[in-house]
Amino acid sequence: MLSAAIEAGRVLVAEAAEGILGWLRWGLFWDEIPFMNMLFVFEPARGRGLGGRLVEDWEERARADGHGAVLTSTRSDEPAQHFYRRRGCADAGALLLPDEPTELILRKELR
Repeated sequence: MLSAAIEAGRVLVAEAAEGILGWLRWGLFWDEIPFMNMLFVFEPARGRGLGGRLVEDWEERARADGHGAVLTSTRSDEPAQHFYRRRGCADAGALLLPDEPTELILRKELR
């Protein structure tokens, strides 16, 4: 899946002289809406705004491709939900799986 995402141009990588600092990977929900599958920043690079810059770059690319909104998700027990909400994401639904925390679906309007 990762190879296919890279070939499709759906992976952004943040690099510096010391190597890869993090990445953002996405696909298309319902083959239509950009959906961020993964945002990861290595521990030494956290807290410097890198994740926010990756998200902003992804949103700009989605907007330039004519998309009016983007989606992502995070578990309800993870602090990432606050990161996304600070960036304008709002609750759009939830996924309930047995013996798992609720998976929050978040949406951001781009227009």
